Amino acid sequence: MERCGWAGPEQIYLDYHDTEWGVPERDARALWEKLILDGFQAGLSWITILKKRDNFRAAFAGFDPHAIAHWGEAEVERCLTDPGIIRHRGKIEATVGNARAFLAMEARGGFDAFLWDYVDGRPIQNRWATMAEVPAFTPLSERISKDLKTAGFRFCGPTIVYAFMQATGMVNDHLVTCHRHGPCAALG
Repeated sequence: MERCGWAGPEQIYLDYHDTEWGVPERDARALWEKLILDGFQAGLSWITILKKRDNFRAAFAGFDPHAIAHWGEAEVERCLTDPGIIRHRGKIEATVGNARAFLAMEARGGFDAFLWDYVDGRPIQNRWATMAEVPAFTPLSERISKDLKTAGFRFCGPTIVYAFMQATGMVNDHLVTCHRHGPCAALG
């Protein structure tokens, strides 16, 4: 079975690739969680985050932005002592600020609508033959990144945003030889 070159060889990676990555996500809270996790991944490998995802969910109140928006220094300090997550003060504090930005965006029409409007509600269907063709960022991810930052989000640069777009199915970047390209395209 053909897969994208980044997937594997660990089963957790293969499962993520085969069942989650590139599948269009439309739930606002799930989108926010993925954006936060992609922010934590900056400078690290995705497998590191994937292996710690359950720990992140436990540490960050199930990624409930309503709860996290009210966090203060005590909660940040608690996270800084949690060996199950990435203990980076800037990223933890950004998560609190991003929860507040998320809630403000939800009040203005929805985080999911904000994101999916950039692609007119339908995933961009790319047809890459090799991993070398897949960009690290695009003009669209630069624009979304800029708009997220204007809305108060942090740790959402163009490369992080493009990885997020791939993960959440806003763009189908499964290689055309990958067994998931067609099924993900059909979900658009």
